[in-house]
Amino acid sequence: MKTYTPKASEITREWHVVDAEGMIIGRMATEVASLLRGKHKPTYSPHIDTGDHVIIVNADKVIMSGDKANKKQIYRHSGYPGGIKSESFAKMLQRKPADAVRRTVKGMLPKGSLGRQQMTKLKVYAGPDHPHQAQNPQPFEIKR
Repeated sequence: MKTYTPKASEITREWHVVDAEGMIIGRMATEVASLLRGKHKPTYSPHIDTGDHVIIVNADKVIMSGDKANKKQIYRHSGYPGGIKSESFAKMLQRKPADAVRRTVKGMLPKGSLGRQQMTKLKVYAGPDHPHQAQNPQPFEIKR
């Protein structure tokens, strides 16, 4: 029996809108990562990007359970000696909510060129509006 591998002409991509208002960020990010990878499709293949496009709106209204937002530290480094900087996730969520959600989803995707390709299909917006109405995105409900 041969292993099925989808061809580029067989891959169809849909657009989904996820409203993140009042959702727990980790639970939402796992569902979004699954959509980006294409795991919900019967033609899923782990080494090919078969996923859909995902638009996340109201990223500034996501929540974390407990006191995790204040305890979790986000680190970045400038590349110079002593150039490490850190801030709490709550502060990053307040300062740049779209980047905080994008970073959470990125951690749940494969590392390498495949994960970077899948991240290009993720659009995150802090408010309720997005400029992708022409693609006719379908609302995607995540169980709370």
